[in-house]
Amino acid sequence: MMLGLALGDSFGTARGKLPASGLLRAGVSTQLACFTTEGMIRASVRGNHKGICHPPSVVMHAYCRWAALQGIEVERMRRRWARHGDAAWPDGWLAGVPALAVRRGSAPATVAALSGIEQGGLGEPTTSRGCHALTRALPLAVAGPPGIAQAREIAALTHGDAEAQAAAVHATVLVHHCLTHNSSEGRQGSSVGQSAREALDAGITALRSRERSLGERLTEHEHDRLSAAFRRAVDEPARAGGLVQLAPDATAPSALLGGLYVAVSFPDPADVGAALEFAAAAPDGESVACVAGALLGAVHGAGSLPVDLVSRHELAWVLDTLARDLLIEFDDSPSGSEYVQGWDSQWWDRYPGW
Repeated sequence: MMLGLALGDSFGTARGKLPASGLLRAGVSTQLACFTTEGMIRASVRGNHKGICHPPSVVMHAYCRWAALQGIEVERMRRRWARHGDAAWPDGWLAGVPALAVRRGSAPATVAALSGIEQGGLGEPTTSRGCHALTRALPLAVAGPPGIAQAREIAALTHGDAEAQAAAVHATVLVHHCLTHNSSEGRQGSSVGQSAREALDAGITALRSRERSLGERLTEHEHDRLSAAFRRAVDEPARAGGLVQLAPDATAPSALLGGLYVAVSFPDPADVGAALEFAAAAPDGESVACVAGALLGAVHGAGSLPVDLVSRHELAWVLDTLARDLLIEFDDSPSGSEYVQGWDSQWWDRYPGW
């Protein structure tokens, strides 16, 4: 899923025309998704060792580390987060990745909200409906219901628009469903492509019950838009005009509907590259391809992604490491807990849980 997200982001940034050789550059959505993942790991570490944790606050701290690496309000960030006498902030291994300190596109609402952060607080969100509320939240799907339950609040850290927050929740539900859907491959008359459509259709259906379990309400309008995008992709797949109508701008709802349309239009794992190239032609190709890549990567696995492209991506190792470490943290807590000795003495240094 993480690699699919990143490849989609790269396709979108390049408008579908990737260079024939050399590194593939990560976009800003990929950078932020890396820090969402790191924040989730550090929130789990903190919860295990301290017994109390507010994950959105820990993820906000992660976004501030990204901002500091980018040279955004560095002294403000240090005043807010660096512990007294601590010269090592931003800390953790991710802060040492050079590609995360390079400007790769803009995330205006995220930057605006982070720039207003003050000592003792988390700042105020903007009124934006922008796509980064959704794209950076996609890794939360890996955590299942606990992660999905945090999606709205994490989106709301910087994006105050209710539709952007809802789109972030819906996207994480769909990605999680793709990750966990029992494939029908191997049944008579089925195919891997059909399995992808089954996963997404089942995810849309499951949204109602999942929303109720989270204490939220999926409106008829929201459900109808998702269902219509799915049906349109089945009946009229890969139509440029249809993609433009569903995803006309750089908002979170457009990213969700456009990404869903692309994933259902190209359900076969052999067509992932073509899917991302098509998605990149949307008015905001970065966000649409990012969502499509995450959905297709989640349902088909990393093996479905073009190996020649994955091997060239500048953050491939970083993304793979973060994904593996996230699963390890949730499964086995390498740093232990307040009362249990850990088995990895380096884990706390890699993911400080203070």
